[in-house]
Amino acid sequence: MGVGHHEAAWRHPRTEPARLTDVRHYQELATIAERGGLDSLFLADGLALGNVRHNALDRLEPLTLLSALASVTTHIGLIATVSTTYNEPFHVARKFASLDHISGGRAGWNIVTSAGEPEARTFGVRRPPHAERYARADEFLHVVRELWHSWEDDAVLHDRTGGHYADTGKIHVIEHVGAHFAVRGPLNISRPPQGHPLLVQAGSSEDGKAFAARHAEAVFTAQQTLREAQHFYADLKRRLAAHGRRHEDLLVLPGISPIIGSTEREALRLEKELEDLIIPVYGLAQLSHMTGLELTEDTLDEPLPDVPPENEGAQSRRRLVVDLARRDRLTVRQLIARLAGGRGHRVVAGTPEQIADELQEWFFAGAADGFNIMPPLLPSGLSDFVDHVVPELRVRGLFRHEYEGRTLRENYGLARPPSPHARREAAVAP
Repeated sequence: MGVGHHEAAWRHPRTEPARLTDVRHYQELATIAERGGLDSLFLADGLALGNVRHNALDRLEPLTLLSALASVTTHIGLIATVSTTYNEPFHVARKFASLDHISGGRAGWNIVTSAGEPEARTFGVRRPPHAERYARADEFLHVVRELWHSWEDDAVLHDRTGGHYADTGKIHVIEHVGAHFAVRGPLNISRPPQGHPLLVQAGSSEDGKAFAARHAEAVFTAQQTLREAQHFYADLKRRLAAHGRRHEDLLVLPGISPIIGSTEREALRLEKELEDLIIPVYGLAQLSHMTGLELTEDTLDEPLPDVPPENEGAQSRRRLVVDLARRDRLTVRQLIARLAGGRGHRVVAGTPEQIADELQEWFFAGAADGFNIMPPLLPSGLSDFVDHVVPELRVRGLFRHEYEGRTLRENYGLARPPSPHARREAAVAP
């Protein structure tokens, strides 16, 4: 998120919003994260222009940016958010295969279905209903995976003497015809080093959880309390067996925004500095979008009004926001402040030891396999985490001292998927 996950980060003196389109800024973030041994960089994205009057939402395209970051890193994974609603499978399959080759097997795809009405207006179409978006996403992913597997692992021969670059008998058309796509294939690039890039998903609605249980290898999720996180974790893991998958085949990674200080008082002071920089009219617009309400400055010091029935937008985040307001009896102003740090993800202010305590508790309590760290300020918040929280986790035996593998899958502890063609050959072997 550019200069930090707090919506007021761009106004804080520890950030430089003028660097939002400077690739060197992101290369610095990547090298800091890799110095800390973090598994991956995760780039959020959207396909519509947000409120740039009151927030720094100048965004580079993720796959382009990650290709540049691959050249200055060696180990860290590179995860890009790409929508299935406003793209075509062949393009997405080719771009991610290219990133996986460029990075030596470090690519990941965060699969989203673009819930917003502004995104639909960007493309001049109606916003598809929730269930339709997920049905398209399901078929979209099926086609992309078939394209990634259209080349067998040993299809490329490099036989210069015989004049054969590739064995065309090991490159397969996919001949897909479905409700949303007709794709012949094959892909015009060989199979990715990881077999296929890591599949990440972030939806927590019923449709989202069903999609994750079928396909995802990592899930980025938002929960406010340990109990909610435990329930989500157990529910999602329980769904895997119906698809022939094991508990360890999918990693649950809640987002957490750590506000770090050398003392708790210092952390709380930084939290207050950021809160004081919030622009109420921006927060009202964001909250109105999440809830479907038309909130004004007159409602700032009132409880959140009754929320209309769920629409076709981001359903799980809407429920989270409403539940948070009701559970903690927040006014609209207080709710805006709570959401400003992570848009529904848990915000924790404290010392490195206190941050480590929080991560350790959730990990051992069956609420998380790991975490998506969302620094409120960048690069300083990332440096603080790497330099102070990571060493504390290492002392406790909870985090690596060096990378275990070469690919993103290896560092996530996930197996490389076998070629489906190899499986078919094994099935008919004598």
